[in-house]
Amino acid sequence: MSQSDISPQVSNWNVPNALTTLRIVMVPFFGWALLYDGGHHLGWRWVAWLLFCLAMITDKVDGDLARKHNLVTNFGKIADPIADKAITGMAFIGLAIIADFMPAWLWWTITVVVLLREWAVTIARLSIAKDIVMPAKQSGKVKTATQALALGGFVAPFGLLTGVWEVPGDIIWWLSAVAMAIAVLLTLTSGWEFARDVVRHRSGEPATAPTDA
Repeated sequence: MSQSDISPQVSNWNVPNALTTLRIVMVPFFGWALLYDGGHHLGWRWVAWLLFCLAMITDKVDGDLARKHNLVTNFGKIADPIADKAITGMAFIGLAIIADFMPAWLWWTITVVVLLREWAVTIARLSIAKDIVMPAKQSGKVKTATQALALGGFVAPFGLLTGVWEVPGDIIWWLSAVAMAIAVLLTLTSGWEFARDVVRHRSGEPATAPTDA
Protein backbone atom coordinates (compact mmCIF):
# COMPACT_ATOMS: atom_id res chain seq x y z
CA MET A 1 0.00 0.00 0.00
CA SER A 2 1.42 3.37 -0.97
CA GLN A 3 1.60 6.31 1.42
CA SER A 4 -1.07 8.10 -0.63
CA ASP A 5 -3.51 5.24 0.04
CA ILE A 6 -3.30 5.75 3.80
CA SER A 7 -5.91 8.17 5.17
CA PRO A 8 -4.45 10.46 7.84
CA GLN A 9 -5.99 10.10 11.28
CA VAL A 10 -8.12 13.10 12.20
CA SER A 11 -7.06 14.78 15.42
CA ASN A 12 -9.64 15.20 18.17
CA TRP A 13 -8.34 18.76 18.63
CA ASN A 14 -10.55 20.54 16.11
CA VAL A 15 -13.28 23.17 15.99
CA PRO A 16 -16.29 20.79 15.79
CA ASN A 17 -15.14 18.91 18.89
CA ALA A 18 -14.47 22.22 20.66
CA LEU A 19 -18.04 23.32 19.96
CA THR A 20 -19.33 19.99 21.24
CA THR A 21 -17.31 20.43 24.44
CA LEU A 22 -18.61 24.00 24.77
CA ARG A 23 -22.19 22.68 24.75
CA ILE A 24 -21.38 20.35 27.61
CA VAL A 25 -19.76 23.17 29.61
CA MET A 26 -22.84 25.37 29.02
CA VAL A 27 -25.20 22.92 30.74
CA PRO A 28 -24.82 24.12 34.37
CA PHE A 29 -25.01 27.77 33.32
CA PHE A 30 -28.16 27.06 31.33
CA GLY A 31 -29.69 25.21 34.29
CA TRP A 32 -28.90 28.05 36.68
CA ALA A 33 -30.47 30.65 34.39
CA LEU A 34 -33.57 28.52 33.84
CA LEU A 35 -34.17 27.86 37.54
CA TYR A 36 -33.23 31.29 38.90
CA ASP A 37 -35.98 32.58 41.19
CA GLY A 38 -37.93 29.36 40.70
CA GLY A 39 -38.10 29.97 36.96
CA HIS A 40 -40.27 33.06 37.37
CA HIS A 41 -37.68 35.68 36.48
CA LEU A 42 -38.45 36.70 32.91
CA GLY A 43 -34.99 38.11 32.26
CA TRP A 44 -33.13 34.97 33.28
CA ARG A 45 -35.64 32.77 31.45
CA TRP A 46 -34.75 34.66 28.27
CA VAL A 47 -31.06 34.18 29.05
CA ALA A 48 -31.71 30.44 29.45
CA TRP A 49 -33.55 30.44 26.11
CA LEU A 50 -30.63 32.19 24.40
CA LEU A 51 -28.18 29.65 25.84
CA PHE A 52 -30.43 26.80 24.71
CA CYS A 53 -30.69 28.26 21.19
CA LEU A 54 -26.90 28.73 21.10
CA ALA A 55 -26.44 25.09 22.05
CA MET A 56 -28.79 23.94 19.30
CA ILE A 57 -27.09 26.19 16.73
CA THR A 58 -23.61 24.93 17.64
CA ASP A 59 -24.94 21.37 17.36
CA LYS A 60 -25.84 22.08 13.74
CA VAL A 61 -22.64 24.01 13.02
CA ASP A 62 -20.21 21.47 14.45
CA GLY A 63 -21.81 18.64 12.48
CA ASP A 64 -21.69 20.61 9.23
CA LEU A 65 -18.06 21.63 9.81
CA ALA A 66 -17.00 18.09 10.65
CA ARG A 67 -18.52 16.68 7.47
CA LYS A 68 -17.43 19.54 5.20
CA HIS A 69 -13.79 19.53 6.31
CA ASN A 70 -13.51 15.79 6.97
CA LEU A 71 -13.08 16.32 10.73
CA VAL A 72 -15.36 13.48 11.81
CA THR A 73 -13.83 11.64 14.77
CA ASN A 74 -14.99 8.81 17.00
CA PHE A 75 -14.84 11.26 19.91
CA GLY A 76 -17.21 13.60 18.07
CA LYS A 77 -19.60 10.80 17.14
CA ILE A 78 -19.90 9.82 20.80
CA ALA A 79 -19.57 13.22 22.52
CA ASP A 80 -22.01 15.01 20.21
CA PRO A 81 -25.10 12.99 21.25
CA ILE A 82 -23.93 13.13 24.89
CA ALA A 83 -23.81 16.93 24.66
CA ASP A 84 -27.30 16.96 23.15
CA LYS A 85 -28.67 14.71 25.89
CA ALA A 86 -27.00 16.79 28.62
CA ILE A 87 -28.55 20.09 27.50
CA THR A 88 -31.97 18.64 26.71
CA GLY A 89 -31.90 16.59 29.91
CA MET A 90 -31.24 19.73 31.94
CA ALA A 91 -34.11 21.43 30.11
CA PHE A 92 -36.51 18.56 30.87
CA ILE A 93 -35.54 18.43 34.55
CA GLY A 94 -35.66 22.21 34.93
CA LEU A 95 -39.08 22.46 33.30
CA ALA A 96 -40.38 19.61 35.47
CA ILE A 97 -39.22 21.50 38.57
CA ILE A 98 -40.83 24.73 37.39
CA ALA A 99 -43.95 22.95 36.05
CA ASP A 100 -45.25 25.75 33.84
CA PHE A 101 -48.35 25.18 31.69
CA MET A 102 -48.61 21.42 32.42
CA PRO A 103 -48.99 19.81 35.88
CA ALA A 104 -45.81 18.67 37.61
CA TRP A 105 -46.77 14.98 37.45
CA LEU A 106 -47.04 15.16 33.66
CA TRP A 107 -43.74 17.01 33.30
CA TRP A 108 -41.98 14.45 35.51
CA THR A 109 -43.57 11.54 33.64
CA ILE A 110 -42.34 12.93 30.32
CA THR A 111 -38.93 13.68 31.80
CA VAL A 112 -38.43 10.22 33.30
CA VAL A 113 -39.60 8.40 30.16
CA VAL A 114 -37.42 10.51 27.85
CA LEU A 115 -34.30 10.49 30.02
CA LEU A 116 -34.46 6.76 30.69
CA ARG A 117 -34.61 6.15 26.95
CA GLU A 118 -31.91 8.71 26.13
CA TRP A 119 -29.34 7.45 28.64
CA ALA A 120 -30.13 3.82 27.93
CA VAL A 121 -29.25 4.53 24.30
CA THR A 122 -26.09 6.38 25.34
CA ILE A 123 -24.93 3.53 27.60
CA ALA A 124 -25.68 0.98 24.87
CA ARG A 125 -23.77 3.11 22.36
CA LEU A 126 -20.72 3.28 24.62
CA SER A 127 -20.87 -0.45 25.33
CA ILE A 128 -20.34 -1.25 21.66
CA ALA A 129 -18.06 1.70 20.87
CA LYS A 130 -14.95 -0.54 20.72
CA ASP A 131 -16.58 -2.65 18.01
CA ILE A 132 -18.51 -0.06 16.05
CA VAL A 133 -19.41 3.62 16.31
CA MET A 134 -23.04 4.16 15.37
CA PRO A 135 -23.70 7.73 14.20
CA ALA A 136 -27.11 9.39 13.97
CA LYS A 137 -29.74 8.25 11.49
CA GLN A 138 -32.61 10.32 10.15
CA SER A 139 -35.23 9.31 12.75
CA GLY A 140 -32.86 10.34 15.53
CA LYS A 141 -32.19 13.68 13.90
CA VAL A 142 -35.91 14.41 13.50
CA LYS A 143 -36.47 13.42 17.13
CA THR A 144 -33.69 15.75 18.29
CA ALA A 145 -35.03 18.66 16.21
CA THR A 146 -38.59 18.19 17.48
CA GLN A 147 -37.40 17.97 21.08
CA ALA A 148 -35.40 21.17 20.59
CA LEU A 149 -38.41 23.05 19.22
CA ALA A 150 -40.67 21.87 22.05
CA LEU A 151 -38.15 22.54 24.80
CA GLY A 152 -37.15 25.90 23.35
CA GLY A 153 -40.79 26.96 23.30
CA PHE A 154 -41.19 26.10 26.98
CA VAL A 155 -37.81 27.39 28.19
CA ALA A 156 -38.70 30.86 26.90
CA PRO A 157 -41.29 32.49 29.20
CA PHE A 158 -43.86 32.99 26.44
CA GLY A 159 -46.76 31.85 28.63
CA LEU A 160 -45.72 34.22 31.42
CA LEU A 161 -46.02 37.32 29.26
CA THR A 162 -48.78 39.84 29.91
CA GLY A 163 -50.54 42.59 28.01
CA VAL A 164 -50.60 42.39 24.23
CA TRP A 165 -48.16 39.45 24.31
CA GLU A 166 -50.28 37.28 26.60
CA VAL A 167 -52.36 35.56 23.89
CA PRO A 168 -49.46 35.03 21.43
CA GLY A 169 -47.38 33.67 24.31
CA ASP A 170 -50.11 31.21 25.31
CA ILE A 171 -50.48 30.08 21.68
CA ILE A 172 -46.73 29.39 21.45
CA TRP A 173 -46.89 27.27 24.60
CA TRP A 174 -49.84 25.30 23.20
CA LEU A 175 -47.89 24.69 19.99
CA SER A 176 -44.91 23.67 22.10
CA ALA A 177 -47.11 21.15 23.92
CA VAL A 178 -48.12 19.61 20.58
CA ALA A 179 -44.47 19.47 19.53
CA MET A 180 -43.62 17.85 22.87
CA ALA A 181 -46.19 15.10 22.32
CA ILE A 182 -44.70 14.40 18.89
CA ALA A 183 -41.17 14.47 20.35
CA VAL A 184 -42.05 11.90 23.02
CA LEU A 185 -43.53 9.60 20.37
CA LEU A 186 -40.42 9.96 18.18
CA THR A 187 -38.20 9.41 21.21
CA LEU A 188 -39.85 6.04 21.88
CA THR A 189 -39.96 4.88 18.25
CA SER A 190 -36.37 5.89 17.47
CA GLY A 191 -35.30 4.22 20.71
CA TRP A 192 -36.89 1.01 19.50
CA GLU A 193 -35.03 1.34 16.20
CA PHE A 194 -31.76 1.76 18.07
CA ALA A 195 -32.42 -1.32 20.22
CA ARG A 196 -33.24 -3.31 17.06
CA ASP A 197 -30.00 -2.22 15.37
CA VAL A 198 -27.91 -3.08 18.44
CA VAL A 199 -29.46 -6.56 18.61
CA ARG A 200 -28.72 -7.05 14.90
CA HIS A 201 -25.15 -5.94 15.42
CA ARG A 202 -24.59 -8.28 18.37
CA SER A 203 -26.14 -11.20 16.48
CA GLY A 204 -23.87 -10.57 13.51
CA GLU A 205 -26.66 -9.62 11.11
CA PRO A 206 -25.91 -7.07 8.38
CA ALA A 207 -26.33 -3.51 9.57
CA THR A 208 -29.22 -1.62 8.03
CA ALA A 209 -28.47 2.02 8.62
CA PRO A 210 -26.55 4.07 11.18
CA THR A 211 -28.70 4.58 14.22
CA ASP A 212 -30.08 7.12 16.62
CA ALA A 213 -28.75 10.34 18.13
